[in-house]
Amino acid sequence: MSKFELKLPQMGESVAEATLTSWLKEVGETIELDEAVFEIATDKVDSEVPSEVEGVLLEKRFEVDDVIKVGETVAVIELNGEAPADETPVEETVAEEEAIPEAASTLEQQVQAAQETVTAPVADYNKSERFYSPLVKNIAKKEGISLEELDSLQGSGKEGRVTKNDILEYIAGRKGAPATEQPPVVDSPTKVAAPEPVTVKAPAQEVSRVQVSGEDEIIPLSRMGKLIAQHMTESVSTSAHVQSFIEVDVTNLVAWRNKFKGIFQEREGEKLTFTPIFMEAVAKALKTHPLMNISVKGDSVIKKKNINIGMATALPDGNLIVPVIKNADQLNLVGMARVVNDLAVRSRNNALKPDEIQGGTYTVTNVGTFGSVFGTPIINQPQVGILALGAIRKVPAVIETSEGDFIGIRSKMFLSHSYDHRVVNGALGSSFIKTVADYLEAWDTDRDI
Repeated sequence: MSKFELKLPQMGESVAEATLTSWLKEVGETIELDEAVFEIATDKVDSEVPSEVEGVLLEKRFEVDDVIKVGETVAVIELNGEAPADETPVEETVAEEEAIPEAASTLEQQVQAAQETVTAPVADYNKSERFYSPLVKNIAKKEGISLEELDSLQGSGKEGRVTKNDILEYIAGRKGAPATEQPPVVDSPTKVAAPEPVTVKAPAQEVSRVQVSGEDEIIPLSRMGKLIAQHMTESVSTSAHVQSFIEVDVTNLVAWRNKFKGIFQEREGEKLTFTPIFMEAVAKALKTHPLMNISVKGDSVIKKKNINIGMATALPDGNLIVPVIKNADQLNLVGMARVVNDLAVRSRNNALKPDEIQGGTYTVTNVGTFGSVFGTPIINQPQVGILALGAIRKVPAVIETSEGDFIGIRSKMFLSHSYDHRVVNGALGSSFIKTVADYLEAWDTDRDI
């Protein structure tokens, strides 16, 4: 029987690799067509990879926690039938490999040896809050690098990940660094005894000491929790966060939604929440203030052509994910409602595609869902702004009329805008949320859906 190579599929144009998180099938088990064989993770999204054929799992090429590049063979399946016409059976691949001359270069042999030792257990490094590939952990273990030392490295990979080149450069620098600091030469007729060399040691890094009693419960961070913690910490250390707040009277908007939400549900088959309305307002504000739709790259500002709004969504396990509404400024209210509802449902069901959480140019988070009046959200790098929507509350307010001022009941909310003060000054940051507020306050109660 022929064999089939199950490769890691392309999961989005910006996704180049994934981490194998679990095997759903064991060697020798039967696999049905479209049945999931293993699970992978890219950034915040977990996905199952199904089989394209029927057969029996013959070989696993990777272990859990290995990092796999798109296009690499992950599993070999012995087919019950014929291989698909556009796939190459494993036998042909092996035959081609056997045809390669035996005289492999020393470099190739070294690379192969490193890959063979990737699966060696490196338990100590698994305690880190950062993600390290098995190859990086194996190199660190071989070179005697401590967990604290590894955590202090600045990675050049995506989301600050430490790559193979990063750790090799660090090792080379550490081995080549002078162990002592020599005193300067003194040009004097009087002979001066040279002092003994003094070893220069880096100051010990302060480590937070947490007291744990026998009654305390220790809950390890999930993989997603670790990624979020790292992403938030990096954002605070990267951007100069500053906030602007504004109170918005949304009485007309609340009345309009209450009037049409039943009609909208019956006609469109979708719920009309406040979220798509807020997203529409933000998209229009970004179009009015394009310098809020930017990213910082070195000494340059990248002005984004597309308006892609991230929608922070709470998950059942308490974590957070940010699916992206692509080209939000091109959607009408009906289209926006469809996209918002779809992304929210699939976020909670862990059914998002990797490409659907990438490419955001600005983010909105609804802290009012949990009763918060306002908040100071952390910027979602590499963006420069994030808007927090507070809870809508009925409050007493001054109403100005031609006959004088009166006290009345109004529906109001706060908008909290965090922005990167490196490139966004207070005038732009405040003008942006003022534009959002003006759009919401001027909502036409006679507007049709």
